[in-house]
Amino acid sequence: MNLLFVGDIFGNPGRAAIKRLVPALRRELELDIVIANCENSAGGKGITEKIAQELFQAGCDVLTGGNHIFAQKDSYDFIDREQRLVRPLNYPNGAPGRGFVVHTSEAGPVIGVINACGRSFMGPHYDDPFRALDAAVDQVSAETPIILVDFHAETTSEKVAMGWFLDGRVTAVVGTHTHIPTADERLLHRGTAYITDVGMTGPYDSVIGDDKDIILEAMLSQMPKRFEVAQPREVALCAVLIDVDTQTGQAKSIRRIRRELVD
Repeated sequence: MNLLFVGDIFGNPGRAAIKRLVPALRRELELDIVIANCENSAGGKGITEKIAQELFQAGCDVLTGGNHIFAQKDSYDFIDREQRLVRPLNYPNGAPGRGFVVHTSEAGPVIGVINACGRSFMGPHYDDPFRALDAAVDQVSAETPIILVDFHAETTSEKVAMGWFLDGRVTAVVGTHTHIPTADERLLHRGTAYITDVGMTGPYDSVIGDDKDIILEAMLSQMPKRFEVAQPREVALCAVLIDVDTQTGQAKSIRRIRRELVD
């Protein structure tokens, strides 16, 4: 099975990249399923129902979240209803939505998709992601051996630790949140595909998606500024392609994909 995981979709430039590039990638790479992180897709923070439907129509099968998933307050009911969207499962009990989904792709294989947030430098309101994922993997593995974990975290050490913690129990642990793709994609010892950060799908003529001039002014002046999504000049889609053994759930390979959005 060919699985594509697309890194953090940032604002309108990121959405444009999805609409233009994902349909072509599905054909070129003979993709069976596309999973994408959507937590920055609405103006850099959050998701809306309208935007989610646009992403589904463009070829995304499942959407994952992160620490900004609830930034758009009008989206709470939608997040609670939409079965193809997962938010971090280690939010406290009572948060809208779900932390994992078992999805049947058009190609047939059933895949579990789990989302979690790290705790290092991410705020104090998340439950322990290690224990939360330990329990969720046990539950999902009863239905399918193919499991992808989107671990949305700030520090490389916490992400690497999670990779080793889940090695052999899930198909892939892919890191999101820092918006800069890392070059450490690999198969861990027990067959789990791993990368510390997939990178961003959005404007790279920016500071991790935001207008670089505003960010530079804020850093130089140390005065509060209203951040804005960078205007699309250098837009790219960053993803990883994972070849999955559908019988065992182990990954056979993982490689980085980067495609420029060219007018």
